[in-house]
Amino acid sequence: MLEATNLTKHYNGVTALDSLTLTVEPGEVFCLLGANGAGKTTTINLFLNFIAPTSGTAAINGIDVVQQPLETKKYVAYIPETVMLYRNLTGLENLEYFAALAGRPDYTRDQLLGFFQEVGLAGDAADRRVGTYSKGMRQKVGIAIAIAKGARSLLLDEPTSGLDPKASNEFSDLLKRMSDSGVAVLMATHDLFRAKESGTRVGIMKHGTLVAVHGTDEFGHADLERLYLQYMHD
Repeated sequence: MLEATNLTKHYNGVTALDSLTLTVEPGEVFCLLGANGAGKTTTINLFLNFIAPTSGTAAINGIDVVQQPLETKKYVAYIPETVMLYRNLTGLENLEYFAALAGRPDYTRDQLLGFFQEVGLAGDAADRRVGTYSKGMRQKVGIAIAIAKGARSLLLDEPTSGLDPKASNEFSDLLKRMSDSGVAVLMATHDLFRAKESGTRVGIMKHGTLVAVHGTDEFGHADLERLYLQYMHD
């Protein structure tokens, strides 16, 4: 579970995030929508403890990320717009390395290959260098790492940016499988279509403030776009 309570961040007198209070339950995919500078990435970075809050708290599994940063890292995985992997290592070597960093150095080759199969990476990809991978394949490795780690929360920042429609749809399917297994997912995105397809709730952010929250079952794609544009023009 992910919880923000009056979470606030100021930079040199500018409010990047203003008193965000939000809970993402296990099995939920919460999509943060908003223009550049709306506070989406700031929210993700505060949960990851990459930056310190000005006030308020961010918690993962009920644990404050500032007070116990190493403990909270055990329960969360992060997939940015571009997943940073070692290009000269194979996909399998990357997965093995990051799983070991997460405290799981005991996986066999067959188990690691099983994670690749679970995320839909072809068998021959495992022994290819990551430098030959497409962006969609690298994103799948990121999901495989999250599964191998046993992450119960997943933070994503524009994960489908630059993906072709097929790869984007495959990524959405993976998120659905993660949420079905009880993972709490918070995704910052500009992709309204993908937010509607993947999310259980969407939140619209503007100038650092969460201005609206809706269940994705409340409207269709066109209605979401209309609602989003309405808030952007206010």
